[in-house]
Amino acid sequence: MGPRPSRLACVDALKAVSSQLIVLHHLAFYGPMSDAAQSLAPGLIGWLADYARIAVQVFLVISGFLAARSLAPGGVLTLQSPLAALWRRYQKLVVPYAFAIVVAIVGAAIARAWMHHDSIPAAPELAQFVAHILLLHNILDVDALSAGVWYIAIDLQLFALLVMALWLARGVSRQWLSLGVPIVAVLAAASLFWFNRDAHWDIWAVYFFGAYGLGALAFWASSPGRSLLPLVFLAAMGVAALAVDFRLRIAVALATALLLALARRGGWMEHWGSGGLSARWFARLSARFGAISYSVFLVHFPVCLVVNAIVFHLAPGQPWWNALGMAVAWGASNVAGAVFHRYVESADPIRAVVAWLIAGSPARSKTGIEERAGG
Repeated sequence: MGPRPSRLACVDALKAVSSQLIVLHHLAFYGPMSDAAQSLAPGLIGWLADYARIAVQVFLVISGFLAARSLAPGGVLTLQSPLAALWRRYQKLVVPYAFAIVVAIVGAAIARAWMHHDSIPAAPELAQFVAHILLLHNILDVDALSAGVWYIAIDLQLFALLVMALWLARGVSRQWLSLGVPIVAVLAAASLFWFNRDAHWDIWAVYFFGAYGLGALAFWASSPGRSLLPLVFLAAMGVAALAVDFRLRIAVALATALLLALARRGGWMEHWGSGGLSARWFARLSARFGAISYSVFLVHFPVCLVVNAIVFHLAPGQPWWNALGMAVAWGASNVAGAVFHRYVESADPIRAVVAWLIAGSPARSKTGIEERAGG
C-alpha cells in the first residue's frame, strides 16, 4: 500500500507535478535524445524545452508558504535563534545535495566515456566542488556540476532573507503593532516591481522573493475565518505587477499562491483525497511523488546523462529509439529519486556513517562487550 495522503495533500500534488515537469524539461533541453526525437513530437518537445522550467516557480511559492508556516504561523517569528534555524536549513539542503553532486560527477564521467556533448559538465576542480558545497557557485560564477543546482543556493538565500526580515520586524514591533507581514509584503513588492524585472539580479534572493513572498503572504492571508482583504491585497499586488510587466513566471507564481490560499482557507488542502476511489488514488500517488520530489530533482540529471550517452552510442539519430530512451530516462529518474530519498535524504547518512565508525572502533567494541557481560 502507498503512503497515506499528507495533511497538505494539495502541496504534495503541486510538488509531484512540478518535479516531473522539471525532469521532462531537462530531458527536452539537454542531450542528443531530444534532438533525435524532435521530429516525432516537435510541439511537445519544444513546449517542454521552452516552458516546463516555469514549474520552478511552484516550488518557490510552496517554499515560502511552508517557511511562513514553520517560522511565523501568526506573522511573528517564533524562533529564538535565527542563526540556528539557518544552519538547520543549510544542513537539510546540503547533506543530500552533497551526495547528489558526487553522483552527478560520476554520471558525467560515465557519459563522457560514451559521447561528447555540450550538456556534459567537465571534470570538476576542487575549488569548483567546494563552491558548490558552500552554495556559492552562482555568486562565484563557476560552471554548474549538475542542472538546476542554482535553485538550492537560492532556496537558502530566500530562507535567510525571510528569517532576517521577520527577526528585524520582531525587534521593532510593539505589542499593538506587528510588522512582520508588512515587511515581507514590501520585500515581495520590491522584487515583483523592480528586482525580478532585471536579470542581473538572478543570482540573489531578491530576484526570486516575489514568488517566495507570495507564498508566505498566501499562508498568512488564508487563515480560516480571517477577512478576505489580505487575500484581495495579495491578488491585487500580483495583478498590478503583471500589468506593469507581464512575466509568465510571475503569473504561475500568483496562480499557485492563490490556489494554496484558497485550499487552506476552504479546508480542502488537508482533506484532499477523502472523496471517491479515484481521488484517494490520486492523493496517494501525489503523496508518494511529492515526498521524493527533492530527491528526484537532485539526481535526475546524471541519470538522464547516462541514458543519453547509452542511446547515443547504440542508436544515434534514430527517432523512435531516442524517444524510448527519453521515456526510460524519465522512469529511471523517478526510481533513482525514490532510492535516493530512502537511503540518503531520509536516512541522515552523515549521522549514520559517524555512528557506524564509532560503533566499529576498538574502544566502542570493548565497551559493548563489557556492557553485555555485565548485563
